[in-house]
Amino acid sequence: MKTFESFNFNGKKALVRVDFNVPLDERFHITDTMRIDAAIPTIMKILKDGGSVILMSHLGRPKEGPAEKFSLKHLLPYLKEKTGTEVLFANDCIGEEAKQLSANLKGGQILLLENLRFYKQEEKGDEEFASKLASLGDVYVNDAFGTAHRAHASTAIIARFFPENKMFGYIMENEVKSIDKVLKNAESPFTAILGGAKVSGKIEIINNLIGKVDNLLIGGGMMFTFIKALGGEVGSSLVEEDLLQLARETSDKAEANNVRLYIPQDTIIADAFSNDAARSESKSTHIPEGWMGLDIGPEAIRAYREVILNSKTILWNGPMGVFEMPHFEAGTKAIAEAVAEATQKGAFSLIGGGDSVAAINKYNLKDKVSYVSTGGGAMLEYIEGKELPGVAAIKK
Repeated sequence: MKTFESFNFNGKKALVRVDFNVPLDERFHITDTMRIDAAIPTIMKILKDGGSVILMSHLGRPKEGPAEKFSLKHLLPYLKEKTGTEVLFANDCIGEEAKQLSANLKGGQILLLENLRFYKQEEKGDEEFASKLASLGDVYVNDAFGTAHRAHASTAIIARFFPENKMFGYIMENEVKSIDKVLKNAESPFTAILGGAKVSGKIEIINNLIGKVDNLLIGGGMMFTFIKALGGEVGSSLVEEDLLQLARETSDKAEANNVRLYIPQDTIIADAFSNDAARSESKSTHIPEGWMGLDIGPEAIRAYREVILNSKTILWNGPMGVFEMPHFEAGTKAIAEAVAEATQKGAFSLIGGGDSVAAINKYNLKDKVSYVSTGGGAMLEYIEGKELPGVAAIKK
């Protein structure tokens, strides 16, 4: 497998799969540029070498073919600004215009293809569609970790047409390296912090981490399924009744593997799911009827902070409470700050999953942790131990 840094793109047309699935407002202005910003170093390295760049991406979930609100042309002004160069645009990704513009592309130029998902064949992993895309370039670079868990034409199938000239871009390299460092080469003590609403969304992650981690800190809505499973009273808190037995088994499995499983001792409770609801503190195992837990309490914050600050490797996925509401953000904010502090002391920290990334950005701590994954679902599947088609296609 070729490495991106050592490859010389001079005179080459690099077909680069990026993840430009960014949010747009009603006037088609980008409201969060993080995914585009992350891809700029990869693009600029190719241009600096004297190569040309053909960018392909999806945007949104178009159901009925081409639609104005899902057109990648809306990204052109920002791309031109970030790269400092003219960006050509093809109104199709495999049509005659795309072929002509690609054929005439000179070193130092950028071509952006229209939304891949305007074709059903993209998500179906159609080989003929992948072949048409492949014909546009000399080298294939996959830098779209956010779609690496999908066996789509542009992420997995297309690599077959570049047996010698296929590689990860900087994002993919860094994502895979960072997750592998946590899962395969973690320095002990290794602490995983898992939050979010439901156990069902995290159970495979938990099962894959037990045996690898020293400490497992549970927070968010999922904690109440564990608390009830272990005999606690959780009032009106969110509970997945069908997973109580699984939660008990997970607790037993952690004990059998010498993993210290932490469940918050106290909780910030409310009488309604609202920032303006009446609030109180409660022992997590004795929440009154009609009240629900919406954040971890001060006792839990102190305990979790101590564990985090004594860790050498930290994985964080999922908030500790409903941090979007100011009255229930203290737990998530404290964990974010503790992870940043531990990182400054020398720990390696990996943050992933939409809400955790949102929290790190909200508290301006992105530059204070080791790595923030842009992968979302792809990162979670990788942590679950699954093979990602987009990664496997390059490694083969």
